Parts: sequence; C-alpha cells; structure tokens
Amino acid sequence: MASTITEARALAPAGVSIGSLLRKAARNYVLRRLAVAFIKVLIVVTLTFFLIRLMPTNPVEVYINELITQYGMSADEARNQAAALLAIDLDAPLSQQYFQYMVGLVQGNLGTSFRSKGTPVGAMIAQFLPWTLFSVGISLLISFALGMLLGMWSAYRRESVGDHVITTFSSIFSSIPNYLVGIMLVVLLGVQWKLLPITQMRGSMSPGMTPGFTLEFIKDIFFHAALPISTYVLTTIGSWTLAMKSSTIATLGEDYVTVAKARGLSEGRIITGYVGRNASLPLFTSLAISIGFIVGGSTLIEFIFVYQGVGQLLLNSITSRDYPVMQGIFLIITFTVILANLLAEFLYSRLDPRVRVAGGK
Repeated sequence: MASTITEARALAPAGVSIGSLLRKAARNYVLRRLAVAFIKVLIVVTLTFFLIRLMPTNPVEVYINELITQYGMSADEARNQAAALLAIDLDAPLSQQYFQYMVGLVQGNLGTSFRSKGTPVGAMIAQFLPWTLFSVGISLLISFALGMLLGMWSAYRRESVGDHVITTFSSIFSSIPNYLVGIMLVVLLGVQWKLLPITQMRGSMSPGMTPGFTLEFIKDIFFHAALPISTYVLTTIGSWTLAMKSSTIATLGEDYVTVAKARGLSEGRIITGYVGRNASLPLFTSLAISIGFIVGGSTLIEFIFVYQGVGQLLLNSITSRDYPVMQGIFLIITFTVILANLLAEFLYSRLDPRVRVAGGK
C-alpha cells in the first residue's frame, strides 16, 4: 500500500497533491454520476442476493417436492436424486456464499444454473434475451413514433372530435395493466372470435425454423411476436400520446414559435423545425429511461403468450428457486435501468448545462 501511494505521488504533476486530484475528480459531473451508478448497482446486487435467499423453500426442497408429486417417488428416493443432481451447499454461511458470488461476478462469471446442471447463467440469458429485446424494442419504437405523431396532431386540433377520441382512448389504454390487455387479446381473438391461431403462435419461433436473415425467418418471428408487440403498443402508446400533446401545447405558446409565424415561415417548417423538435426533447429522455425497463417489464406478457424470452426464463427460475439464474437476470435488469437513467441524466446535462452546474454545487 505504501509503495502504491508513493508511485501515485510520483506520477502526479509537480505541485499537485493526491487529495486535490481526488477533489477535482469529485467535481467532475461525469465521474461523479458514474461513481453513483456503480454504488447503486453494488447496493442492488447485494440486496438481491440476500432477499432471494429469504424466499420460502430453497431449490432442493422445491425439486424434492416436484419429484414426489409429479413422479410419485418416495421421500428418500427424491432426496437421493436431488442430492445427486443439485450439488450445491446451501448450508454454507451467507457471507461465504456472497463473497464467492462477488468474486465470480468481478471475473465476469454469473455462475451455473442449479436446475440445468453445467449450464452457465450467462449462456442461458444470452439465449433468451434477444427475443425480449426484439419484441419489446420493436413495440417501444412503434408506440413512441405513433404516440409522437398522434400527440402532435391532437395538440394542433385541440377541442376537435378527433382530439377528444384520441385523448379518451389514450387515457383508457395507458391506465390498463398490460397483462389484462394480453389476456383480453387471447380470450377475444383466440377463443371467442377465433381470428388467430393462438396455439401456433406460442414460442419465439416455429419448431425446425433455422435462424437467419431470410424472409421466411423474419415472417415467422414477427408471427410469434405479434401478440406481445400488440400488447406493448396498446398499453404504452397512450402515455406517449398524452405526453407529446402536453409538450406540444406548451411549445406552441413559446415566443420563438410566435416569431416564426410572424416571419411568415410555412406551417410545415414551423412544425418540423420549431415545434416538433423542441416538443419531442422531453420524450427522448423518457424514451432513454423506458429502454431500461425492457427486460423487467416482459415477465407476465411472455408468460401469457408462452413467448420464450428472458421474462419467461425469470418466471421459471423463480418457480424452481434457481438462485444463480434469478441473480443474473436481476443483475441485467438493474444494470439496464441504471444505465438508462445515467444516459438520460447525461442527455439532460447536454440539453441544459445548468444541471451540471447545480450538481457541482
């Protein structure tokens, strides 16, 4: 330690102390936000590790119960098979388990699944995560783009019949939980009206389909993701529409819009160059935050439509108490949410430099 401090002092410029360098780094907005983000990730990972182990029953007990109820094994047979398959030591002190987990995490190792013996958690997440990113990402872009257009149109046509219709439906759909909309789509389109083959649409792609950049594969994955995407769009487009309408109305009252109209600029130029660009800035920061919730917001929807994404993997791991898989997915959720908030803060700081100044004080 003493040699390290000596080397640091030697590397420091003449007349500059280590303490002054640290204080200068602490006043840097970017470094300060990165440090706060790292602390947040560390706290959430630690809380997740211990809270998971407070859940009733453990992986061994859940597996033994499955063997007894589903396969009719005796209690002794079930215990012996569970001991052979689940070679885990849950009796070790929690501090020791936590230390081992953190050491592996620093090395980039998320651990190995308890139930899928020998399968790395990272490989399992990499297998399921792209499907969630595809379905939720596509729906987020669609709802964001349509919400901006509908919101701006509604703001320009205030108090018209179309404005009242758009505002009413936006308020209704933005207040309904997405899983209820998903259930309604299954019941109405698949069971009552029989418009869609719900059974064939299960999964992320058809059996035997070879992934690749082919028209057949693209059509197939959109066919299987159609209902999840529709559910996400229906339940999120309303909030984007209402936010864009409110932002557009506020922007229309700004002085620079009045000056642009007085200069005789065309309505299209005013909409694209003045109103639309400035009214959409708050929505882009909200979009950055929404991206962080892509992973965590898919669990119930993927369960309803039997879509093989990371949300379905999380639900299965919770049911079986597969601690490493649960920890890995929660880590991904935590990282994406905090990273999205960090990007939103940086975007705000670029749009309004006063944010950096206030943060420095």
